[in-house]
Amino acid sequence: MERCVRKLATKKKTLEMAWGITSVPRARGGPKELLEWNRGHWCIEDRVHWVRDVTFDEDRCRVRRGGAAQVLAGLRNLAIGLLRLAGAKYIAPALRHCSWHLDKVLRLLGVSLRG
Repeated sequence: MERCVRKLATKKKTLEMAWGITSVPRARGGPKELLEWNRGHWCIEDRVHWVRDVTFDEDRCRVRRGGAAQVLAGLRNLAIGLLRLAGAKYIAPALRHCSWHLDKVLRLLGVSLRG
């Protein structure tokens, strides 16, 4: 795959060649399909992992023992998924909105504080 890359700091453009290895037969995965799979991978990376890394600052989380780190990652994924289902395009402002309007969040989740 050929790609043009621009460095943000210097604005300098360079041409890169990236190679990939796959076990998919040529009949099932031509250039078009391989490009779609590659883009699909980065779509997931951008929509989930980047949000977890940046918005939730996941890399600085000090939870390491047992399954707690996986549970926290699952809860972060759940929060991201619920916000996307509710129509949020940008997660950080949606999280701020939720923190200011807990009553709306509970209603969205179907939780009633009244007995």
